[in-house]
Amino acid sequence: MLKMLPFHWILISFLLACNSSDEEGNQGEEESEMISETTQGAVITAVSFSGSENAYTFQVTISSPDLGCNQYADWWEVIDTDGNLIYRRILAHSHVDEQPFTRSGVPVQIAPDTEVYVRAHMNNSGFGANAFHGNVSAGFNAFDLSPDFAANLENQQPLPSGCAF
Repeated sequence: MLKMLPFHWILISFLLACNSSDEEGNQGEEESEMISETTQGAVITAVSFSGSENAYTFQVTISSPDLGCNQYADWWEVIDTDGNLIYRRILAHSHVDEQPFTRSGVPVQIAPDTEVYVRAHMNNSGFGANAFHGNVSAGFNAFDLSPDFAANLENQQPLPSGCAF
């Protein structure tokens, strides 16, 4: 059996500890990045519209940490200030290679002066705090909306029936 000096044991223990903590540290960093991206959720970056009363076409631009069907923005919606669903645009697939992306939805049946929120939803983390607020007459601006506002809409139809890719 080899006889090791105390110094050698200390050195070997130190090297093993460093190697072990590096591996754990890297795993922790990867998990933190994933959690951070997920909690950021889908962020609406722009809202525009065209059309006429009770038949507006909304164009909504979303930036989201899509990774595939396990994590993607699965809809955007227009809700009134009381938390009632007016319109929901289902997004049938992830947009991993298209960020940010814009999708239209029609007809949004509102009057020009109806105050609404436009917000997005992630399939695995729900609504984020980012929304746009305004009306067709005055336009829309970024707005911090509690993710808990009208949280019951998360289970209201229409809902996605799956993810294509």
